[in-house]
Amino acid sequence: MIDDLTPSQGAPFRLAKRLGLGRKTLVDAGNQIGLRPAEGWQKRNMDFLNQVLIPTLLTPRKPGCYYGDLPVAKSNEIGVTWLGHAGFFVQVGDFNIAIDPVWALWLGPAKRLRHPSVWPHDLPPIDLVLITHAHHDHLHLASLRKLTAAQPIIVPEGVGSLVKNCGFSRIVELKTWQSASLGDLRITLTPARHWGARMIHDTHRGFGGFLIQSSSQTLYHCGDSSMFDGFGEIGKRAQIDVALMPIGAYQPPSGRPVHMNPEEALDAFEMVGARHMVPMHFETYPLSGEPLNEPIERLEIAAKERRLMDRVLRLQEGESSIFAPP
Repeated sequence: MIDDLTPSQGAPFRLAKRLGLGRKTLVDAGNQIGLRPAEGWQKRNMDFLNQVLIPTLLTPRKPGCYYGDLPVAKSNEIGVTWLGHAGFFVQVGDFNIAIDPVWALWLGPAKRLRHPSVWPHDLPPIDLVLITHAHHDHLHLASLRKLTAAQPIIVPEGVGSLVKNCGFSRIVELKTWQSASLGDLRITLTPARHWGARMIHDTHRGFGGFLIQSSSQTLYHCGDSSMFDGFGEIGKRAQIDVALMPIGAYQPPSGRPVHMNPEEALDAFEMVGARHMVPMHFETYPLSGEPLNEPIERLEIAAKERRLMDRVLRLQEGESSIFAPP
């Protein structure tokens, strides 16, 4: 349990304050991207519909893959299993953590392209759930309910109301750079350049990524973000061992600059100064206009050009890797 406190029925933010959080910091409004689409959105929507969405609807969903039993990371190691899209099962400091888990076969008209390779019942008991923001491809209520076992959940400020009926023992809301602890772990909400509205008008909801710091290593989940100078600040505040970086959905029909392309993801990876990078946010749901196989192909070409291939590890959906300390 977080800080070994007994469950409370208080409001999410009061719970957060009881966890000994750092000084409150307002989210930088300059990092929030507006909802207004860019010029030419009508044509982009039609191109996306005809070239991406409809073809995926007519293509059979691929079967999941089995990569053997999930490995168990030692207390000084980091275990990473890609659940698809931005979802991960991670093991840090003897704790089992689920980040942005989504097992939905459909997100509205967007069809999951492959059956999940790791389902909720394949996972060991989850000690903590982290949600980076309220978008449906990151916060999926039905998926969360499949994991819930009276454990705590940490979300950005303004997102707690969405998960209050899922059965979590407590809801901790964080503002940017606030932290909470779970045993020896420290979990910090990091800034991102994105937006957090689940519906059109609830733009008050926060968003970001997470630093998960044990006594041995640190894992960083970027969440969703476009390129911004904040990655440099994140790198200054933590010595990151593994960075989970998004590389897809960079040609959205709206034309808004809401995600990084693969080259920008590598830039961000170098800015945060991580030892290893695991790409995410590609090849699971058709959410953008680029060809589905383009993000990972561009990433591999760019990583080779920059001589970073030995530090970039592509996982298949359901595949795991263990990262030992340096």
